[in-house]
Amino acid sequence: MLMRWCAAPALLLAITGLVQAADCPELLQGSLPKLRAKESIDLCKQYADKPLVVVNTASFCGFAPQFEGLEAVNQRFKPQGLEMLGVPSNDFKQESKDSAETAKVCYANYGVTFNMTEPQKVRGDDATHLFQVLAAQSNAPKWNFYKYVVDRQGKVVASFSSLTKPDDPEFIAAIEKAIASKPLAN
Repeated sequence: MLMRWCAAPALLLAITGLVQAADCPELLQGSLPKLRAKESIDLCKQYADKPLVVVNTASFCGFAPQFEGLEAVNQRFKPQGLEMLGVPSNDFKQESKDSAETAKVCYANYGVTFNMTEPQKVRGDDATHLFQVLAAQSNAPKWNFYKYVVDRQGKVVASFSSLTKPDDPEFIAAIEKAIASKPLAN
């Protein structure tokens, strides 16, 4: 009898977790380690039902000054619910092997306030799950500072090359479309 009383709450928690995972878009399943922090970013908890911009970054890339423009976009649209996630990667051989250096470039040099992860693989079979799904919905990043705009349902609205600056009207229009999107029905 006691065993049933103990098993029932455990079963309920397990079922709740499965339902929560089922409600989470495929894109946001999983977590990534936060840059220079002990915690991880649970992608579903952090970004479900929110418009999102995902950018693969690199500290020593010629496009690194786009951090400033991305932060300006982040500040402009954050009040409307926009979230931004920077994912450093050395897939194009332009990221530091030292995450302290990566953090310095993002936070100190460019004043980034949006979430950044520890460096991740963003291309190929060993790409992190997030980038595998982004590639399946759109295409794999062709270089650093490739930008993905994701709607509230976890679907890529548009993707933009490194050459697209954060203040580009098409990029801004895609963000506005993502902000206007409806969340998944629960």
